[in-house]
Amino acid sequence: MRISVVMAVYNGASELRATLDSILAQTCRDFEVIVVDDGSTDDTPSILAAYQGLRVITQQNSGLTRALVRGCMEARGDVIARHDNGDRSHPGRFAKQLAKIDEGHVLVACATRFVEPQGDTMYISTADGEDVRRSLTRDDATRIHALPAHGSAMFRRDAYLAAGGYRPPFRFAQDLDLWIRLAQRGSIAILDDVLYEATFAPSSISASNRAAQVRLTEIAVALRDGGDEAALLDEASRVAPARGGKQNEAAALYFIGKCLLRQRNPRGRDYLRQAVTRDPLHWRAWASILIGR
Repeated sequence: MRISVVMAVYNGASELRATLDSILAQTCRDFEVIVVDDGSTDDTPSILAAYQGLRVITQQNSGLTRALVRGCMEARGDVIARHDNGDRSHPGRFAKQLAKIDEGHVLVACATRFVEPQGDTMYISTADGEDVRRSLTRDDATRIHALPAHGSAMFRRDAYLAAGGYRPPFRFAQDLDLWIRLAQRGSIAILDDVLYEATFAPSSISASNRAAQVRLTEIAVALRDGGDEAALLDEASRVAPARGGKQNEAAALYFIGKCLLRQRNPRGRDYLRQAVTRDPLHWRAWASILIGR
């Protein structure tokens, strides 16, 4: 078994079939699919049961990081490929990334197209692997940058285990924390081909917990630079999810709207109007509506 695909899902029934179909359509066939159902209460369990060949692990709701720890612990492949529910992979993704892994890289990713919930392009993210490795090993928390998308990653399982894997205290920024430690163990490659499509939803973790991610990024960098591990991990475990949901959602809606307008997509104005509905004091959204861009 070359590849173990690891995915976590919590109440993700609406997008689950499309995600699984994109994984199972890969041209490279030497892989297993491990799905951790993190305590879903919607139709997720019945959808998973309808697919043959999946390794489904069911647990009480524990959050994304602990679900990924569980899934990676069960992996039997030489390589772990991440995938997020709601996202889609190009049929050639696994084959192309595995070829790069076999060149000797520890961590491989690919250019990623970010789309809004209805599938319109927001932007395409890519990066240079050597530049990302330099940033992960040297930059401070205000400048550090990582892979185009968490779900686009593929990494060697032995390196993952040697680095200590995902750390449960990191409920957010768990990917950056892991990439920092993998970057210390070998080279990184990022393919220019757009082989992964990630959906940016206003309610997603990345959209609604920006402040928590920033603080956990600072903690991950402090750990890299030799800070007190016990104290920093204890602080990480106490970083709480965001409150004040309407303002956070408004910020995410504003971001989507601005991205769409940069793509000359008039639907961006719809998102700006939704942003001021959620937060009437969101002056940037009001300004963008008034000037029309």
